[in-house]
Amino acid sequence: MQSALLATHRMVLTRRVSHTVLSSQKISSRALASWHQTGQQHGAKSSVNDAANSWTVAAALAGSALIGAGTVAACDANQLDKRRKFNVVDPLTFPTPDEEEDDEPQLDFDADLNAASTSQQEVNTSSPFKASKAGGLKDPMTIYAKMALKQALKEEEQAVAAATAAQGATAQATSPTEDRKNRRLEEQKGAIVKHDALANMTPEEMKIEEATRKAKQHSGGLKLFSGNGNMALSLEICRYLGINLGKATVGKFADGECNVVVHENVRGKDCYVIQPTCPPVNDNIMELLLMVSTLRRASARRITVVIPYYGYARQDRKMQARVPISAADVARLMEAMGVDRVIAVDLHCGQIQGFFGPRVPVDNLDGGIVGLDYFGSKDLHNPVVVSPDAGGVYRAKKFKEGLMHKYDMQDIGLAMIVKQRARAGLVDTMDLVGDVSNCDCILVDDMIDTAGTLCKAADVLIENGARRVFAFASHGLLSGPGNDRIANSKMEEVVILNTLPTSPQREANEKLTMLSVAPLLAQAIFNIHAKKSISALFK
Repeated sequence: MQSALLATHRMVLTRRVSHTVLSSQKISSRALASWHQTGQQHGAKSSVNDAANSWTVAAALAGSALIGAGTVAACDANQLDKRRKFNVVDPLTFPTPDEEEDDEPQLDFDADLNAASTSQQEVNTSSPFKASKAGGLKDPMTIYAKMALKQALKEEEQAVAAATAAQGATAQATSPTEDRKNRRLEEQKGAIVKHDALANMTPEEMKIEEATRKAKQHSGGLKLFSGNGNMALSLEICRYLGINLGKATVGKFADGECNVVVHENVRGKDCYVIQPTCPPVNDNIMELLLMVSTLRRASARRITVVIPYYGYARQDRKMQARVPISAADVARLMEAMGVDRVIAVDLHCGQIQGFFGPRVPVDNLDGGIVGLDYFGSKDLHNPVVVSPDAGGVYRAKKFKEGLMHKYDMQDIGLAMIVKQRARAGLVDTMDLVGDVSNCDCILVDDMIDTAGTLCKAADVLIENGARRVFAFASHGLLSGPGNDRIANSKMEEVVILNTLPTSPQREANEKLTMLSVAPLLAQAIFNIHAKKSISALFK
């Protein structure tokens, strides 16, 4: 390095450094002018300060020639101390030159280097640089440049390794192996077995449960929302489907108006709204209509309303002049709001399905299949299925056929009670059609309102020699004195479904038993969402 410095200093003084050489080293013209001026001053026997400046110029040229790093803007001694140095590696962080290998290549200079060696002794008196070793010196700048290059390569390798690991982790998270899938399935099966209610299911119910578990695979676009009609039933349906209930606010303003806010993105989703139009009927209907309107304005792909109990269903025809057909009007309201499909349980009359247009299909689920398993497990003596009115004979016949087919009861009888009403809610006379002597009777109806008809029919059956009287209905309204009438009646047990919310008075009634319709509704929702058959549920 010292020899190179002496040769460069001599070339600067004799102005033998051309502009082409300097430009090849990326040295500006300003630096060239400064060096020539310094050479003239030295040739004119300048002062000691000028000699120091010439050495500074030579050092700058030699450094730029050896390192080849960037452009030297100026070589004034007064300006060098003001320049900031960037991308410079601290030598303290690297090994000393003694720790490197001893086979460093030596620099080979031209004839100017030999000419400069003759005046080396003469120039050393004014040179600020001292030789630290005898013989050839190793260039520390070359060592540090190599170490910097090694560190850069090492950092680049680490960055590439980190990026590769991140890509591998992402691929593993988005594409799980078959082993992980199998472990997840085993955990789900273990959770099903541990649950007492699921472990005690019949084989048929386990098949339904297994199919329901598969709803998670299709639940990417499935959203379930509920109003205030029957929140407990909605949560139970979500539990069977294995999904969460949609986040929505369904309340009232200070003046009693309904307030509906959906807190989830439903654009392009398959939405189901679970809301029975039970008492208070008008409030629940308004909540249902506003929820459907909200989802439709939020660009939901399809909206299906699940109505376990269809309010206004008994006003399905004109019984006298100047009365509305309320069941049809409610259907028109829901259709106008943008309902795409309706799921109901035991409509009061089958023709209500025709009140909706052809673009809105209606699935009328038979709630009697839930009661079949309950009564099929009872020890019944000469069972007879009884319809409390002429309009329910078809329903009672289906219930009878279900018991015969599922539990091989070939000796089931069928009876009917013909009633004449004095006015709404008041029965005048009742006549029995059929033989119920020494038989266990099952009264099958779609709903129990005030329980007046049901209790009077039980009395007629007991008077005609019935052994025991049971009752089954899909919807237990129990309006007014209905709960007390059942508690004081001659019936052994009354079985209803949880299509309507329960109350403490009902739970306190020992003769009242409530079954869950959630598995049936959950399976229907799953089949519709997965584009499977609904009629397969009733075979």
